[in-house]
Amino acid sequence: MSVPNKFSMKFSAQSCNEAFARMVVASFAASLDPTIEELEEMKTAVSEAVTNCIIHAYHSDATKEIQMNGIAEDGKLTIEIIDEGAGIEDTELARTPLFTTKPDEERSGMGFTIMENFMDHFELVSTVGGGTKLTMMKRIASKKALFN
Repeated sequence: MSVPNKFSMKFSAQSCNEAFARMVVASFAASLDPTIEELEEMKTAVSEAVTNCIIHAYHSDATKEIQMNGIAEDGKLTIEIIDEGAGIEDTELARTPLFTTKPDEERSGMGFTIMENFMDHFELVSTVGGGTKLTMMKRIASKKALFN
């Protein structure tokens, strides 16, 4: 059993940090030797999660912060995205494809659907007025197993 590799960081809830979060996850995941497809799926899921924090949890208040944690262990990557924002009143409804609370802003309502489809595990815990914690996990296929 190996010692897990971890990171923990906070960054401002600004749209420019969406790309930053994607790059952090991509760099961190590199130690697991993911395929390009796995890497793109993880980056997209993180992008959707960070965007949700900025737009929905914090209503584009750049003074707020997003917490992002990562653990790489036993061929899988677990990412947590945590905010202390508005929270989600009905998490099941929010996970419904095409549901959005901001239709006037041309939001597709596909963020959670994308995250769930691109990751192997997806967990959403939220408290109205108390924030949201999103946990996503991706198992990384072994390149050795693919070519043997």
